[in-house]
Amino acid sequence: MSSSTTLYGGVSGRRVTVRDLTAAKERGERWPMVTAYDAMTARVFDDAGIPVLLVGDSAAMVVYGYDSTLPVTVDDLLALTAAVVRGSSRALVVADLPFGSYQSSPQQALESAARFMKEAGAHAVKLEGGRRVVPQVEALVSAGVPVMAHLGLTPQSVNVLGGYRVQGRGQSGDELMADAKDLERAGAFSVVLECVPADLAERVTASLAIPTIGIGAGAGTDAQVLVWQDLMGLTPRPARFVKRYADLATEMDRAVRAFAADVAAGAFPAAEHTYS
Repeated sequence: MSSSTTLYGGVSGRRVTVRDLTAAKERGERWPMVTAYDAMTARVFDDAGIPVLLVGDSAAMVVYGYDSTLPVTVDDLLALTAAVVRGSSRALVVADLPFGSYQSSPQQALESAARFMKEAGAHAVKLEGGRRVVPQVEALVSAGVPVMAHLGLTPQSVNVLGGYRVQGRGQSGDELMADAKDLERAGAFSVVLECVPADLAERVTASLAIPTIGIGAGAGTDAQVLVWQDLMGLTPRPARFVKRYADLATEMDRAVRAFAADVAAGAFPAAEHTYS
């Protein structure tokens, strides 16, 4: 497989498209997705070859400091999405439709998605839910908006689900499978599977022609996604499914303390940091 055809790290002179994701599944290629909320980190991840960047409603917690995803608004996410688009040149940028911006009707979903596409330059949107959002997915796809679906633990429904708990055990696994197939038929180009048993995620992945993206769903999905603050070690108490690949919290603490100590001692700025 040449680097020009691989999804992760592949070299091309254009943006990744939803067709590239489907082709990667057909090749059996696994790929990473990472959240991003600003131009500088988007550029780092884009340069690293990450093919899909998600401007998640997780920004409610990691950017805005809320306790859940529910308070974040379309306006809150529009500015972040625009920044990620400007900071990247290759990655497909997916914007989350936040709680209350699509549930009431297909028309509301289209109006919200249109803002992300027109005002922020997003290349696709993501929404949560199974068969109940099929009309929204159909309306968006018919209007030319690529849709990433989201099943399992859907954080916007955390109050109905009774907390952040594993979904899809027992009979509810059959319901999740049916939801996934309905969303594929409605035109979704991929589906996130969050906090579901690994064997269920593997079965769903095998039953769909579109890619599955796991988060707490085992290793059998086509792709994996993490919130970047989780994988970089900034989150104090990450979920079980998170693997920390760095300890930026400790490094940032060290750096800011060193800066503060230099300022207090009069060691910064030195001559080399000063204009004459």
